[in-house]
Amino acid sequence: MTQTALIRPAWTPATIGLMVLGFIVFWPLGLAMLAYILWGDRLEGFKGDVNRATDQMARNWGRCSRSATMSPRTGNVAFDDWREAELKRIEEERRKLDEMRQEFDDYLRELRRAKDQKEFDEFMAQRARDMDADADNGNGARGSSVPNVKGSDGL
Repeated sequence: MTQTALIRPAWTPATIGLMVLGFIVFWPLGLAMLAYILWGDRLEGFKGDVNRATDQMARNWGRCSRSATMSPRTGNVAFDDWREAELKRIEEERRKLDEMRQEFDDYLRELRRAKDQKEFDEFMAQRARDMDADADNGNGARGSSVPNVKGSDGL
């Protein structure tokens, strides 16, 4: 995946400049920028984990508060039974939606990985073609600092 953002978790001139500026202005800012450069690519997964944990905690808290305060028995047994059945059905639907969202997130992650793998394979194939072309032209090792040129004196 090609990242074109100016500030991204990588060693780019912009991020290095911000890190240095952060250390000059207030050292924790520079340290935070350094942490972002080093571990920022893990931030997306971390955000997803935090969101899932928060959602689960809110659901559990909602269940506890509902059972304690929000769903007192009305005295009508048929209505109370129907309400409990509906709440269970809705909770089951919510669980199914959460599973589907997780499956979709996994699918997107796999698509990104496959795209990255394809781009890497294309790069390696192009690199191999370039190296073969250099070897066929007699240039020797790619990036050699000494040209393969014979002088007029026969050396």
